[in-house]
Amino acid sequence: MKSIKSILTLFILSFSVLVNAQQTPAPIQKEIITIVGATAHIGNGTVIENSVIIFEDGKITIVSNENKTPVKNQGTVIYAKGKHIYPGFIAPNTTLGLIEIDAVRPTRDQDELGDMIPNVRSIIAYNTESKVVESLRPNGVLLAQITPRGGTISGTSSIVQLDAWNWEDAAVKTDDGIQLHWPSSYKRGRWWLGEPRGYKPNKKYHEDIDEIKNFISNSKAYGKATSEKTNESFKAMQGLFNGSQKMYVHANGEKEIIDAVTSLQESGINNIVIVGAYEAYKITSFLKQNNVSVLIQRVHSTPNRDDDDYDLTYKMAKTLVDNGVLVALQTSGQMERMNTRNLPFYAGQLVGQGMGKEMALQLITLNSAKILGIDTDYGSLEEGKSATLFISEGDALDMRTNILTHAFIDGREISLETHQTELWKRYSEKYSEK
Repeated sequence: MKSIKSILTLFILSFSVLVNAQQTPAPIQKEIITIVGATAHIGNGTVIENSVIIFEDGKITIVSNENKTPVKNQGTVIYAKGKHIYPGFIAPNTTLGLIEIDAVRPTRDQDELGDMIPNVRSIIAYNTESKVVESLRPNGVLLAQITPRGGTISGTSSIVQLDAWNWEDAAVKTDDGIQLHWPSSYKRGRWWLGEPRGYKPNKKYHEDIDEIKNFISNSKAYGKATSEKTNESFKAMQGLFNGSQKMYVHANGEKEIIDAVTSLQESGINNIVIVGAYEAYKITSFLKQNNVSVLIQRVHSTPNRDDDDYDLTYKMAKTLVDNGVLVALQTSGQMERMNTRNLPFYAGQLVGQGMGKEMALQLITLNSAKILGIDTDYGSLEEGKSATLFISEGDALDMRTNILTHAFIDGREISLETHQTELWKRYSEKYSEK
C-alpha cells in the first residue's frame, strides 16, 4: 500500500511539474525570415522607417530601408507595417533564476557561505524553468546577467538568453565578471542589538579595504607563481588581471566609488563597472577620466536622504549620460526579479525627464551589451549580429503600447505565453460575456 501511495504521489508531482513548466524552448531557425514595413529602432540611436530586416541561421543578414534600397523578400515574410522592431532588451545585475519564491528557502540559491568566494559560479544554479523568467519575455526582455549576492566577493556572474532547456543552452557568456561589494564608510546602527539608530562612521572601513586589497594581491601573486596545490578562489580571480573579466563593484557613496576605483587600479584591475552608483552624478569627470561605466540603480525608487532632490533617481541617468559616462539600467532592489519585467518602462521614465527616446533605448540595449562585453553579437539590429529581437505593436518603452506580436532569440521564434497571459485570456473571456 505504501509503495502504491508513493508511486501515486510521484505521478501527481511529475504531472504538476509538466503542467506548470515553462513554455518549451523554440527549435533552431531553419528558414530565412523577412520582416517588412516596420519602424526599426536599431539600438545605436538610428531609426529606419519602412524597414526590411532579414535573418538566417540566427544571424541578421540585411537591415535596409525599403524606400531607399529595395530588397527581395526571402523565406517566411512577416508584414509589420505600423509596428516597431527592437533589439532584445538586456537586464544586468539580476538574480533571475536563482530565487523563485522568497518565502521558500529551498528556492533561494543566490548566495553561498563565505566572504571571499569568487569561485562560486551563479550560472550553474540558474533555473531555466523559472516562471519569473518566462514572464519577462512578453515585455521584450530577452537576455540577462545572472548575478550572485552575499559576502564581500560573491562569485562570478554570467549572461544568459531567456529561452533554454538548461543553463548550458542558456549561456551566452559565462563568468563574465567578479561581483565585489565594497564596504561602506558609514554603518547603520543595529537597533536589534541595542545600538543607536541612524548612521555613524564605520571604524573598520579601512581595515575592510585592506582585506580586499590583500586578497587581490595574493590572487595576483598566485597567478604568477607555480604551485602544486590549486587555490580555487585565487584561480577564479585571474581573468581580472589579463582583462578577460570585469570587476563589478557594488558601491553607492562618492567616497566609496573613488576609493574602489583607485584601489583596484593600484592592484592592476582596470576593467571596472560601478553597480548602484547612487552618488555617481557627483563625480562624472572622475568616472569618465578612468573609463568607468555604470549600472545605475533602479529608476523607480525613492531618494536615499531627506535632503536629496525628490526626482534624483529619475534624472540621475541623464546627468551621467550628458557628461559622457557609459550608463545602463538595472533593476536590483525590492522584488527585483518580478520588477525586471518593467525594465523598458524604467527607460520610458527617463524619456519623461528629457532624455531622447533612442538614447533611453540604448540604456537597455547597446549600452548594456557594451558593459557586459556582448556587443559584438547583441544589443543592436546590425548585419552580422544575433537575430535577438522583437516586434511590438507600439512604443516598447510605454507600458500601454508595448504589445509584442513576435519575438526571436538567435533567430528562434519564442513563445510569448506565460501564466499571466493565460490568466488574462481566461478572465478577458469571462468579462466579455454578456
